[in-house]
This record gives sequence, structure tokens and C-alpha cells, in this order.
Amino acid sequence: MADVDTEVAAAGAQVKKRTFKKFSYRGVDLDALLDMSTDELVKLLNARQRRRFQRGLKRKPMALIKKLRKAKREAPPGEKPALIRTHLRNMIIVPEMIGSVLGVYNGKTFNPVEIKPEMIGHYLAEFSISYKPKEGYWCHPLFSVHSSEVRIVPSAQDYKGRKRYSALLFLFPLLLCPF
Repeated sequence: MADVDTEVAAAGAQVKKRTFKKFSYRGVDLDALLDMSTDELVKLLNARQRRRFQRGLKRKPMALIKKLRKAKREAPPGEKPALIRTHLRNMIIVPEMIGSVLGVYNGKTFNPVEIKPEMIGHYLAEFSISYKPKEGYWCHPLFSVHSSEVRIVPSAQDYKGRKRYSALLFLFPLLLCPF
């Protein structure tokens, strides 16, 4: 009996730890990415980003990176750094920026964006949408010309006289009604 009690106690003490997926960008671990030089990193990026880095970083992107470094330095350990506001929507996210918090201007407001490892190689603009996605009856993928592109939707007049859409127009309100 004592053996059973000790086994149960040992099993209870051994709490199952969660294992997180280790991030890698194009086969390179995050730690290695942070230690990489800019030239080595550029070789991993897409063609558009490579061309941008080959032309050289201008004054404004370098100033933004300096501000991000300073905010990270001044942040208390274990907490997020202060939000840095920027208009540089065309800035490419590099590993050095991971963990920073940016306010990216969308033409009206500064949208807060926390930089994560999955964002490497993307532009800041991709995470601060500058338009309000359309909502409503005619924006449903059944009615759009391109089902993947909901932003551009044909008008209701385009559907007059088309037999293939007449059934959809009749059935669609029924699809929306919960039974």
C-alpha cells in the first residue's frame, strides 16, 4: 500500500509541462536569427525585401530601430516596452524588432502592433489595415466576383437577368435565418 501511495504522490508532483513549438524562419532558429548579421539575414528574405536592403536603409528606418532599442533597454524586465508611434508603414520587420510594441499609422489612428517572430520579413502596413472591411448582404462570398476578395463587390444591377445567380439570390436570405 505504501508503494502505491508514493507512486500516486510522485505522479501528482510531476506536472506535465507544456511544450511550445520552437519558431524557425526558413529553417533558422530564432536565437540564430537574432545573432545573424544583416547580410546573412538578407539572404533569407524574399526578393522584394532583399532588393530593399541592397539599396540600403535610409535615415528614418534607422531612427525607428534606434528608438525601439532604447525603449527595450528602458523597459523593466518581464514587461513590454513603451509604444513607439510611427508612420513608416513600408518598414520591413527584422528579428531585432521582436518584442517591441509599435503604433503604426493607418491614415487616421495609430494601431498598436506587438512584433512577434512570425512577422519577420513582412511590412508594418500588413498589420495596420488602412480601410474598413465592408460588411453586409452583398459582401458575402456567394455574391462577390472573386470569392477570396470580398472588398470588391459587384452591384445588384449586375445580377439582373443572370440565371445562375437567381437561385442564389432566392436562397441566400434563407441561409441567413437560424432555424
